[in-house]
This record gives sequence, C-alpha cells and structure tokens, in this order.
Amino acid sequence: MIQTAPAKNVKQSSAVDSAPTANYLKTISKDAPAGLVVFLVALPLCLGISLASGAPLLSGVITGIVGGVLVSWLSGSQLSVSGPAAGLTVIVLTAINTLGSFQALLAATVIAGLIQLALGFLRAGIIGMYFPSSVIKGMLAAIGLILILKQIPHFLGADTDYFEDMDFFQFNGQNTFSAIGTAFKAISLGSTLIGLVSIGILLAWESKPMQRLTAIRKVPAALLVVLISIGMNVALSSASPALRINPDHLVKLPVVSSLMGLIGELTFPDWSALTKPITYGVAFTIAIVASLESLLSVEAVDKLDPHKRHTAPNRELKAQGVGNIVAALVGGLPMTAVIVRSSANINAGAQTKMSAFIHGLLLLMSILFLAPFLNLIPLSALAAVLLMVGFKLTKPALYRTQWKLGWEQFMPFIVTVVAILFTDLLKGVCVGLVVGVFFILKANLESAFFFHREPVREHNTIHLKLSEHVSFLNKASIITTLDRFKAGTHVILDGSDSVSIDYDVLEAIENFRQTADERGINLELRAIPQVAVLGH
Repeated sequence: MIQTAPAKNVKQSSAVDSAPTANYLKTISKDAPAGLVVFLVALPLCLGISLASGAPLLSGVITGIVGGVLVSWLSGSQLSVSGPAAGLTVIVLTAINTLGSFQALLAATVIAGLIQLALGFLRAGIIGMYFPSSVIKGMLAAIGLILILKQIPHFLGADTDYFEDMDFFQFNGQNTFSAIGTAFKAISLGSTLIGLVSIGILLAWESKPMQRLTAIRKVPAALLVVLISIGMNVALSSASPALRINPDHLVKLPVVSSLMGLIGELTFPDWSALTKPITYGVAFTIAIVASLESLLSVEAVDKLDPHKRHTAPNRELKAQGVGNIVAALVGGLPMTAVIVRSSANINAGAQTKMSAFIHGLLLLMSILFLAPFLNLIPLSALAAVLLMVGFKLTKPALYRTQWKLGWEQFMPFIVTVVAILFTDLLKGVCVGLVVGVFFILKANLESAFFFHREPVREHNTIHLKLSEHVSFLNKASIITTLDRFKAGTHVILDGSDSVSIDYDVLEAIENFRQTADERGINLELRAIPQVAVLGH
C-alpha cells in the first residue's frame, strides 16, 4: 500500500472493556436460573458427544466441567459456554483409531492447547473479525434449523442416534430427513406425550399473562419441564407400563459413589505418544478446527448478546488453549466455545459469565451426587427445550429482514444456511464466506463507490476524485471505468484526498496514462504518484 497524503487527524476512541466491573452477585438472580437451564441442556450433550467420539462416557462431562468452572473466567465473553463440540466428533473418533488409544489422543490434545495458546499470543484471533455479518446470521439460523430437525426424533422417542449429532449424514447411515421419516414410523407415545406437555409448559411460561407474575419469572421453565417430565414418566410406568419410556431415551449419567470413585474413573495422557510424528498432525488439526469453531461461536454470541458486548478473539484463543490443556490432563475431550449451549444460555436470560460457571459446578455436582435422579430425565423433555432454542435462532422474521437488505446480504446468508444444513458447521461457513467474497468483488467491479464525479464547467471534462483508501479490490472497477472513456475526453484523476492507494491500482493508472495520448484522451493526474511499470 502506498501512502499518498498525510493521514487525517481522526480521533481514536479508546478500547473499553465491556465486561461488567461490578460484583457478579448482583446479577445472580438471573444468572443462576440460566446456569441451571444450560446444565440441563449440556448434560445429555456432553454424554452424547462422548458416546459418538468413541471416548469414555465421563470424558465429555469432564470437558463441560472445565469449560464452565475454568474457561468461563479466562474467556472475555460474558455469555459464551465452552465444552465438548459435536463438530469435533469425527476428528476425535478418527484420531483415537489412528493413534491407537484414547490416552494418546489426550496427549495430542495437550499439544493442541499449547498451539492455541501460541495462536492467541500471536494475535491470530483477528481472523474472527473478518466473518461477514450475513454469514454469522446464516450460521445461527442454520443451527436453529438443525436443532429443530435433529430433536424431532428425540421428541418422538424414536431415535437411537446421539443427542447432539449436528451432521447431515449420521453415524447410523441415515441423514437428517430420513431419520425424521423413520421416527414417525416408530413413535413412542410416552415420549411424545411428555414432549408435548413440555412444549406446552415452555410456551405458557413465555406468555404475557404468565410473565406478569413475579414468582413465575423466577422459576426456570426448563427446570419445571424436567421435574414434571420425571413425574409423568414415573406415573406412566405405574399406570400404563406400555407408555413407559425406553431406557435408551433417558439421560444416562455414570453413577459415581464418591470423590475417590470419580478420581478412579479418570483417564490420563499417554506421553509416549509424543514420540510419534502423527500425534502432532492430530494436535494441529484439533487446534485449528477448535479455534475456528470457537471464534465463530463467540462472534455469534456477541451478535445475540442483548448488551452487544465484544469478545476479544485473542483472549478467547488463550482461554480455549488453557481449557484444552487442563481437560486433557484429567481425561476430557477437546473443547470449543459452543453455540447451542451459548444460545440456550442467552435465551434463559443470562447476564454474565456467572451462568456458565454455575453450569460447570452443577455438572460436577451431578457426577458426585445427582446421577440416580438425573437418569430419570426423558430426552423428549430436553428435546422440547432445544426445539424452543432452535426456533428462536431461526425465526421467520430473520429471513424477512435479510431479504429486505438485498441480494448482497441475503445470498451469503441463505447459502450459509443451506450449506451448513447439508454438510457441517465449518464447511457451510466456508461456502458462505466464498459467496460473501464474490459479492464484495462484484460490488467493486460494478460500482464506483471509490470515486465520484466532480462538477466542471469545461465541455466533455470528467473529474474523478479517489476516496480516502483505494485497495486492490477497486482495481477491476477502475480499469473498467477508464476503458470506457472516448477520444476527446478530458479526464482529471484526483488523489488529493487519498491517504493510501494500492500499488496494483497505481500500476493500472500508469498503464492508462501511457496509452491515453494514443486514444486521444487528455489525462490530468493530481496527487497521484507515478510508478515504474514492468516493460516500460
């Protein structure tokens, strides 16, 4: 980039830490219920991801605990929730087979955490600021659609797939749509009845008449759903055994009788795996994918945050790195910031990171004290909670708003939605980014926003004044515009207001200057430096 004029005296606003400095206990009345809701949603997700990853069942819960108790305070995000991610299941499953053991994967995850720490200190998190708003909104809408589609079989009590399978093609050979069709052929009346009652409670709880009651607002609807669903399942089992919910469709938390028993269940890294080069390849893959998912998630959370607080991406990478190191040292799966649990957190009314911390504490308590009780929770009740979260993420109003913004915003948005729906999160976002970049390039080719015509008195004179910053993206449009001028035209190309003009653009202008006389064009350059062009 070539500087062509002194930079204008622009007042820079100082960076302000948007995190609240007041005591976190001031918002505990909202954060505690939200933490409880996130815990109820996170528990089956942690267990399901462990199962799908081919890892010990407790490994996902351990990661959820570390994400809540530790990473919530290290992260700059006030509302993001970290834990095991569905997007890493295939990578983890493949890595265990490649490395030969889960213990070897833990060693690779420690290295992945160190890589994330290095990326944070190298300020690589800035990439998170380059995700277009339309793509982030498309990602949220797609996650909402996937939640709805994926939870329908669980809602009907007719799905054997794990609880947070977000991919279109499932492990059992079906896809998202075929699984729904199969579920409708094998409906469990007990699960469906509990699911319908749960949805009814959630809708009623958010109605205006109910929200006017102070006592109602203090009780998390998800907690009421869980308690009533357990009571209904017990009652149905006694009154009509045919309606009893299949154990496969209940929460399955391992029962640990004591703290020593929990320690005995932990798995530790196999450090001998560090002598194998393939371990570092696995570590690099985990680090990059986990970092990208975390940056995408916190960017999306910032958009959902009612207070519009901004998360420092480099701090997030460091937090995730420390989290992965600690989780792997005690037998946990790789972690990321996760959008599903974060969305549930926001929808539940969370105000600060205290809610994520409380969810982590509850996960720890659930292993030590609550397993027998929690194993009575029907998955259809939790599916109802996620159905509501999904609907809020993909409301029809969002699609209408994006449509009204024009094709440049709608196309990257809808392409991202469709791509994520039929592939996975990272692939879908990459496709959306490609479409977004296409429209950026197209806009630079077709429009002349980088300069404007100045009024002049002379006949057939055109005064083009370049904007403050002219980048290589403007090159195609400048060349196209200059090529349209006819013989006899007086062109004034003015860079007096420009702070910087990219070399590629200057080269294009120089090429035009050298051929202007031959074309019968009178070219006048103002405050535009000449550059050496190869071949001249």
